[in-house]
Amino acid sequence: MADLTHFDAEGRAHMVDVSGKPDTARIAMAEGHVRMEPSTLAHVTGGTAKKGDVLGVARLAGIMAAKRTAELIPLCHPLPLSKVALELQPDDALPGVRIVATVKTTGPTGVEMEALTAVSAAALTVYDMLKAVDRALEIGGIRVLLKDGGKSGRFEAGT
Repeated sequence: MADLTHFDAEGRAHMVDVSGKPDTARIAMAEGHVRMEPSTLAHVTGGTAKKGDVLGVARLAGIMAAKRTAELIPLCHPLPLSKVALELQPDDALPGVRIVATVKTTGPTGVEMEALTAVSAAALTVYDMLKAVDRALEIGGIRVLLKDGGKSGRFEAGT
């Protein structure tokens, strides 16, 4: 378990001590999607979902979730976020909604968990708002696209 930073020498879970790390500019991007029937996507794009503006509500849910990541994921540090942005794009080819979250901070640890949490909460909100008309909704593809800042350097998915 030596490579897993959230475990101590005895194998017990612990919060990593980042007090000695310098504050650096950090950014992370994550993506995911919600697959649905074309008729369900038509409710999203046409603004006819009974619960309201699916993409707007999901965007807000993602922003709120990113800000509360440390309350949801036990070993995450609470971080002062300087940016949380979500893009939710209807995609006829999927069919469904593609979600991308971008999160920034200046601090001693990265924000990939905040980006992943934002995407997850946005996807769950899309699901919640549409489940009455489509019981086969599928959430998937949640992953980190980009992580940059700090000593571990830049990570870009697919490179």
